[in-house]
Amino acid sequence: MTHAPLDEVGAALTAGTAAAEAARAHRDLRECVLRHPALFPARPFDATLLSAVALANAFGSPGETAERLRVANRTALWIFAADWLLDHVAASREEVDGLVAGCLRVADGGEPTADHPLGGFLAEILAELSDAPAFGRLRPVWREELERMLAAMAREWGWKTAAREGAALPGLDEYLDNADNFGSSLVNVSHWISGGVPATLDRLDDLRAASRRVQRVLRLVNDLATHRRDVEWGDLNAVMLGAGRDEIAELIRLLVAGCRDLLGPLRDACPGDVVYLERQIGYSMGFYGSTDYWGAL
Repeated sequence: MTHAPLDEVGAALTAGTAAAEAARAHRDLRECVLRHPALFPARPFDATLLSAVALANAFGSPGETAERLRVANRTALWIFAADWLLDHVAASREEVDGLVAGCLRVADGGEPTADHPLGGFLAEILAELSDAPAFGRLRPVWREELERMLAAMAREWGWKTAAREGAALPGLDEYLDNADNFGSSLVNVSHWISGGVPATLDRLDDLRAASRRVQRVLRLVNDLATHRRDVEWGDLNAVMLGAGRDEIAELIRLLVAGCRDLLGPLRDACPGDVVYLERQIGYSMGFYGSTDYWGAL
């Protein structure tokens, strides 16, 4: 019988620990789905989507517990629900505006209404975030991230609707400027605020800037992988805007280099957060290399 080298044992131990926390997080996300069935139809919200969300956050933050990642996981799941409702369920500008307004009302302290389940789930996340000591002073930052994401989703809905009526699609630069619709910056800010690490919170503005640059990378990596599905579902995708796949791949390379420029000065002060953002890039490149989050319609 041969024995694995010690470095392989250590690597496997790290992977196994992250997988265990992902399994625990998956169970929590399943409970969220059961509490909010109106938000999560079985198609396309299958069990694999929940598992993929839990795995992404666990492997993005190895060493963190499922409890520590709960806000990030639930926020990510909530974003999938928001994306589904705004991208595929809303049939009018009035419905889009109502979904956005209901979420912002909850963000500002209002009670969710029975006819707005998205706001109900958001209220749960907000209640947990409110337990973080730093949330009181950083609530405006979180609220800004939420509004940016919802506004970007609504803007994309407008682009797609106008295009069906003959209007031109946005250019690639304008599309990338709308990358807040991806939602990863909202997840990151929620995670950082709930964690309450002083060095992180002291540099939150710089980390948000880096997170937004990383978000652009993730938007394009996602689009290269999901072009066929986006065409079938009627979604917007960078490949549809006239840029070739090689051009988009080169843009990703340049954006990653820009991410490194932003992250470099932060490495000494908050190395864990730099690694967290770097791992988002690497994990997404690996994940989208062969699969996607969404289940079948």
